[in-house]
Amino acid sequence: MKKIHNLIWVAFSVVSCAQAQDVNTKYANEITVESTQKHLRTLASVDFEGRGTGQKGGQLAADYIANEFKKYGLSAPVNGSYFQPLQLIHNSFKVKQFTINDRPFQNGKDIFVIGNNEEKLFESNEIIFIGYGIDDPKYSDITGLDLTNKVVLLLNESEPTDDKGNSWITGKKTPSDWSTSRNKKIKEILKKKPKLILAVNSQLSQLLEEAGDRATEGRYNLAIDQPAPEKSPMIPVVNITDHAANYIFNLARTNLAAVVGKINRSGQANSFAINTNFKADFGTNAKPLADPNILGYLEGTDKKDEIVVIGGHYDHDGKDSKGNIFFGADDNASGTTAVLELARSFSRAKAAGNGPRRSILFITYAAEEKGLLGSKFYTENPIFPLANTVACINIDMIGRVDDKHLKGNHDYIHAIGSDKLSSELYQINKDENEKNTKLEIDYMYDNPKDPMRLYYRSDHYNFAKKGIPSIFYFSGLHPDYHTPADTYDRIDFPLMVKREKLVFFTAWQIANRDGRLIIDSNKE
Repeated sequence: MKKIHNLIWVAFSVVSCAQAQDVNTKYANEITVESTQKHLRTLASVDFEGRGTGQKGGQLAADYIANEFKKYGLSAPVNGSYFQPLQLIHNSFKVKQFTINDRPFQNGKDIFVIGNNEEKLFESNEIIFIGYGIDDPKYSDITGLDLTNKVVLLLNESEPTDDKGNSWITGKKTPSDWSTSRNKKIKEILKKKPKLILAVNSQLSQLLEEAGDRATEGRYNLAIDQPAPEKSPMIPVVNITDHAANYIFNLARTNLAAVVGKINRSGQANSFAINTNFKADFGTNAKPLADPNILGYLEGTDKKDEIVVIGGHYDHDGKDSKGNIFFGADDNASGTTAVLELARSFSRAKAAGNGPRRSILFITYAAEEKGLLGSKFYTENPIFPLANTVACINIDMIGRVDDKHLKGNHDYIHAIGSDKLSSELYQINKDENEKNTKLEIDYMYDNPKDPMRLYYRSDHYNFAKKGIPSIFYFSGLHPDYHTPADTYDRIDFPLMVKREKLVFFTAWQIANRDGRLIIDSNKE
């Protein structure tokens, strides 16, 4: 009888496992190419303008996600709202005016201002040209000059050389540290207490063109991390282009090439005053923003006090001043779409009486592109106790094929960080893939010596820092990354759906297993 009983029990267990497998497969198959395309087409549309932080498109995306959560029947966990507004500060350096002889120069195009002063007006009736800005026993541009409270102009590259290319300082073709030591000239001139430094940089035009709006965008902080205004602000340094320098020299009836040539030929300083009307008004600007994280809550059953977080950032680079839209179809409309698809699938499972044992918190984070600020804000202001948060699943870029796999197997996914804190999380993802999706799982970015250090560069990391086992799903970098060419039409939707299903199967297992994930590691 005992043997027969054991056989019956084994048979029952096999049937029960098969039924459980059938249930999760049924809801995984709710994720389709058609539904995935619908979300991603909207999120990466012209109307949503790249979902920039502090921009109209970002708010449209937030509203869209919240409306989808509401359709799925997810609870609004932030005091009855789906929105958790971030307390953000956008710090930028605003140049209201920069004119020389009434001719305006544009910050980010003609000039690039570096400073930390609050708004201040700078005026002068002359600009003092100090050659290369060198003060060396063998050659000096500033001997006998009083630069206190003056607007000074210097060549912030190289040093004087003779017609054979030998330095007038070293006597050799090998330059001195006035050329090779970064910012040495600026640091030494700052000790002379000028009012402001104009530094000629021959590469500035190209650098500013390549950087676009990023050059003058500034930085973003959470309000709690906002530093106090500088009590002793630095003397401003204004990098200027060759053409801006030539305009100044033309006021003295010379030009950049002529003054450089004269110094180089003679090995003698050629410092002089240029009479002009200089006026500049600029300073730091701190603008508060409140872009929200969007949260949707699906309550579990017998383990409902334990939370599984499934998330991805919805923001991208938005629309720049030239009207270029950085659509961010892969980065990260793909991850946002996956969060919506999983939310719908789990919601349908619950509606049919097959809901997860643990509760699931679906989050789309704001301001990831500005420094992982949305996830940082949530982990410092959690709606549910972090002590009860058993795992963080992060989905960031799962729609493309990276350069590494382009000529090889496309059926892959990078799973980053799964074993950093929990060997069980790694094993669950591995097992669910082998049973269901059969993707190649690439662990290359888990190498602590990997130069990209991607484990530290997406939203899961703020959870991992709090000791919460985390996994980051990622399909890799490609030439369209952070360019306007990251568009909807370049997404591999059948492959993306397969990746979404792996995330679903892994999340289903974590949400329904008997024990919470063990924490048995602390890998770099």
